[in-house]
Amino acid sequence: MSNFLSNLFNLHVGEDDNKKTLENVKNNISFTGANLWILACAIIVASVGLNVNSTAVIIGAMLISPLMGPIVASGFALGIYDFELLKKALRNLLTATIVSLIVSTIYFFISPFKEVQSEILARTSPNIYDILIAFFGGLVGVIAVTRVEKGNPIPGVAIATALMPPLCTAGYGLATGQIRFFLGAFFLYCINCVFICIATFVIVKYLKYPAKAQVDIKHQKQVRYGVTAIVLLMLLPSFYFAYNLFKQQQFSQSVNEFVEKEFTDKGNTIIYKKTYYNSKPRKIELAFLSRQFSNEELNTYNRKLNEYGFSNTILTIKQSNNLQTLKNDILNEVSKADIIVTEKDKRISELENKIASDTFDNKQIFNEAKAIFPVINALSVSKHTFYFAKDSMSTNTILLYKASKELDQANKQKFLNWLKEKLPKDSIEVIYEN
Repeated sequence: MSNFLSNLFNLHVGEDDNKKTLENVKNNISFTGANLWILACAIIVASVGLNVNSTAVIIGAMLISPLMGPIVASGFALGIYDFELLKKALRNLLTATIVSLIVSTIYFFISPFKEVQSEILARTSPNIYDILIAFFGGLVGVIAVTRVEKGNPIPGVAIATALMPPLCTAGYGLATGQIRFFLGAFFLYCINCVFICIATFVIVKYLKYPAKAQVDIKHQKQVRYGVTAIVLLMLLPSFYFAYNLFKQQQFSQSVNEFVEKEFTDKGNTIIYKKTYYNSKPRKIELAFLSRQFSNEELNTYNRKLNEYGFSNTILTIKQSNNLQTLKNDILNEVSKADIIVTEKDKRISELENKIASDTFDNKQIFNEAKAIFPVINALSVSKHTFYFAKDSMSTNTILLYKASKELDQANKQKFLNWLKEKLPKDSIEVIYEN
């Protein structure tokens, strides 16, 4: 059984010659001539993909990127203690990084579209999961590099261990003066580079590649200490970002539970919801299709937040008697947030339907009413909201008409019955204006 398991996980099966593998790795380090042109073109493609929020274009840029070469070479150099190779690999990686930042910064500087897209935002807050992706993706890539049959993993590794998009996002941050975006994206790029390199180092050690020269114990310890320090330098901020992401997701789940129990389950239609986790205090912002809330009700809901475990959080409700104004407010907020397009369109459609249901074709109603009641000279139909004591309210449909003389009781009732058939409204009131 032990022999079976040993053979099952034996990486020496199908392994290419060490010298040949090392030679291939060294050949992929240089960033001159064709490689530099390919890199610049890949950066532009990735920048366009981020600019138009196209995942497919970004994936294409990752596939043609030659950035993996010097990173893998750095891992090999550390594994075999070839410090000349390490210097060369790092020098070329630095050149590629600088060129990439310059090209992406220039692109985003001259691009007329500078809105923050979801693909850009996704690369500004790295966490522990990005480390796992980079490390295990790097393991797959290095194992494939050391095989006789290279197989299909290489393209997948290029996509999983994304190097181009973070660099382009860093360029976006520089071009738009948003240093937070630059730092977050560049840190993600560094994470990918370091942990692909560490994964390479681990595989080289596991496959027992011979050292280039005899290295004393002191230098071996220095390499191990250096690798450990770099790993910790990457891990600590990533754990912090991961914890922050976890708390933010918990907050969003709690908000959804609160909104569902207190509003949705009670028949209220929510057309807008936004949370501000990083603000002080945290905010929950809602808007409803037709429901209006008094200050007393709003205070009650804010007190209920404590029952749901919210601390230092306030609830605000966007209210407007003018539905068109509310629609414009929501659209302005949508333009500033990464809300799913289909969800936004659905909310806009609900508002438009609501607005349409509250408007009347006064000209058509007048023509038809004039034919039935010739004494009518003019009329107007509109919806009115009345507010009463104790913050109660009601909405009625009012028809105001002018005539040579007021309709008698029989004709007024006949007119009212006709209007109820014509206008499917719960409450209709007819008023004569002398």
